[in-house]
Amino acid sequence: MSDPDPDDRTLAARALAGQQSAYSALMRRHRDAVYRLARGHVGDGDEALDITQEAFVAAFAALARYDGARPFRVWIARITLNKCRDWARRRAVRRFFLFARPIDDALAIADPDATPEDALHAQRERARINGAIAALPANLKDVLLLRTVEAMSQAETAHILGLTEKAVETRLYRARAKLTEILRDQSAARV
Repeated sequence: MSDPDPDDRTLAARALAGQQSAYSALMRRHRDAVYRLARGHVGDGDEALDITQEAFVAAFAALARYDGARPFRVWIARITLNKCRDWARRRAVRRFFLFARPIDDALAIADPDATPEDALHAQRERARINGAIAALPANLKDVLLLRTVEAMSQAETAHILGLTEKAVETRLYRARAKLTEILRDQSAARV
């Protein structure tokens, strides 16, 4: 009898044995978190979709190196951050030759009780916050996204980033302070 809801380690082992449906199950289980992490890192939904796909392709290619004793979500988050860094390097090269593309507006989330003006204001605020997060230095952005958006523990975040838990705590504090500063400066500039 097969397990109706196998854990990630079991799915990874089955995928390595050639069972495509097992890897599909891993992707379904983790794709939203990978997308959110990429979206928060790059600030662009279309680019985040590309990074999500690249992360899962890379994970599949490296699946034999996955340590089943560790959480799959930590492993795939590390791969995703590496793909985000690759994206940032490619973007820096493109920026050298062309003007950088502006950050796309955040995806609209329908609120049936909101007026069109409220919805527009909320969409602009989300875009402003996503842009501010994307503008953070990578060392601060990574910690902020893993701890707040992905709700990973301090220990998981430290493991993914190769830091001490104290360094994670310090960087999270600095990230929040820098984000507050960026948003405050943007608000002051609009007045």
